[in-house]
Amino acid sequence: LIDMEYWLACNEERAAQAHFGAVCCCGPCVYRRSALVSLLDQYETQLFRGKRSDFGEDRHLTILLKAGFQTEYVPDAIVATVVPDKLEPYLRQQLRWARSTFRDTFLALPLLPGLDRYPLDVVGQNVGPLLLAMSVVTGLGQLLTATVPWWTVLMIASMTMIRCSVVAVRARQRFLGFSLHTLVNLFLLLPLKAYALCTLSNSDW
Repeated sequence: LIDMEYWLACNEERAAQAHFGAVCCCGPCVYRRSALVSLLDQYETQLFRGKRSDFGEDRHLTILLKAGFQTEYVPDAIVATVVPDKLEPYLRQQLRWARSTFRDTFLALPLLPGLDRYPLDVVGQNVGPLLLAMSVVTGLGQLLTATVPWWTVLMIASMTMIRCSVVAVRARQRFLGFSLHTLVNLFLLLPLKAYALCTLSNSDW
């Protein structure tokens, strides 16, 4: 599932962000040296709540660059990276990413007026999990009152299958199996993001 998740992150999310000029997290990138030099001191002394913060550096650097430079997504680029191949390291990675997303949302607040369309994506990234959590809580509430949350289940299932079907047509048919990621998202990643929000000051890897 994780290679499909990476494919979607690059070929759907980053591509959509680039279309609106708001690429918010450049990981494997090429940077112009003059752009980096002008931000190096600020980048190397990243702090959160007075403590040094050393993860989520790709997103943080992108935010700094977006405040005065242009970031672009190149769909034809080929890069190699290390990815977790077991559940425990995957969840640790997702916990770091969730914390860095929340942190950089706060750190980016002073920069937002100069980031053009970037704030819209920031709102989407933070409101999305909140809406999903509300849907899950509402669904559980209906189950406890002996009613089945058909509309909630139907909406989540429909959006999942539409997304997976579109990607299966664009890429590989096995992406239909990515619908299983919905269960991972609901029962593992959503609680993980809630925990990340409550432990933002923790910088452990």
